[in-house]
Amino acid sequence: MNSRDMNKAALRGEPSYVWRAGQERRLAMVLAAAGELLHGRVIDNGCGVGMYVRHLLPLAGSVFGMEYDLERAQEARQFSPNILCGAGENIPLPDKTFDVILSHEVLEHVQDDRQAVEEMSRLLRPGGRMVIFVPNRGYPFETHGIYWHGKYHFGNIPMINYLPDTWRNRLAPHVRVYSTHTLEQLFTGLPLRLVKRQIIFGAYDNVIARWKVLGKLLRTVLQALEKTPFQILGLSHFWVLEKIE
Repeated sequence: MNSRDMNKAALRGEPSYVWRAGQERRLAMVLAAAGELLHGRVIDNGCGVGMYVRHLLPLAGSVFGMEYDLERAQEARQFSPNILCGAGENIPLPDKTFDVILSHEVLEHVQDDRQAVEEMSRLLRPGGRMVIFVPNRGYPFETHGIYWHGKYHFGNIPMINYLPDTWRNRLAPHVRVYSTHTLEQLFTGLPLRLVKRQIIFGAYDNVIARWKVLGKLLRTVLQALEKTPFQILGLSHFWVLEKIE
C-alpha cells in the first residue's frame, strides 16, 4: 500500500473489495432487518466500491449508493448508475426518499456523525428502517491503525480502545469508536425507534485463508459468544432503527 492509499485508508477506511463469508453474513442480517421494505427504495450510504450495492441489486426494488470518495464512487458505478458522490451529512435528495438505509462501518469516518444520522433520519419514510454497523469500543483491537510520532501505522493495534479518551483520540484521531452509551446519545431526540441491537464478532476470513482449521474454530467460538455477556468484546455494533413519524 503506497502513502496515498495509506492516507485514504486512514481517513475513509477500507471498503469491501472481495465478497466472503463475513460480507455474506452481514448481508443476511441486513435482509432480515429490512424484511418486506426491501421491495422499496434502498440506499447504501457510504457504499465504497459498491460491493453491497451489487449484492442488493437482485434482491431489492431499487438500489442507490452514496460515496464520499470520487474514485470509489466511479468504481461502484460499474454495478449501478444510481451512485451519488457526496458527503453523508448533506445528501441532495428529498425528505422521505428511502425505505431502507444501510450505513456499514461509515459513521466512524464522517466529519459530523450526529449530522449524518439526522440526514439519514430525514431521508427515511415513516416505517422505514436504518441498518447501522459501527466499530465497538469494547473490541480489543483498533482495526483502523494509529498515528505514532506523526506517522500512520496501518493494521490491528491491540488495547488502544481501552485507553482514556484523551490518549486514545491522540493515537486514533482519524476514526471514532462507539460504546452502547455513545450510540444511544448519538440517536437521542430523533424520530427513530430502536428495533434491534447486537454486538457481533467478525468472520475472520483472513485468518481462515491462512490457517483454515484454526480460523474456522476461532470464528465458531467467537460468534457463539454473541449470545453471552462476552459480546461486549465484539467487533461491531449492529443496530436497526425504525422511523416513527
